[in-house]
Amino acid sequence: MNKVLPYVLDYYSKEISMMICQKYGYPIMDSFRKFLFSQTYRMLCNPALEMWDFSPIGIFDMWESEQITGDPRNSLYIRRD
Repeated sequence: MNKVLPYVLDYYSKEISMMICQKYGYPIMDSFRKFLFSQTYRMLCNPALEMWDFSPIGIFDMWESEQITGDPRNSLYIRRD
């Protein structure tokens, strides 16, 4: 597979934006922008990483880790500590 299918990105973008909105109280469009301009989203768009194997909760945890530490790879879902 050369690229991530658009409906996969759409699904994750909607789910994670809603999680950001619910947890942090941002308006939905701000939540959507925060996710789309994140390193986590760029990683999700990279087909070589196959991140669609993660649940939306896992991707959300990666986004939160990025916000806190600056690197989504610090997420427990990737480190498996």
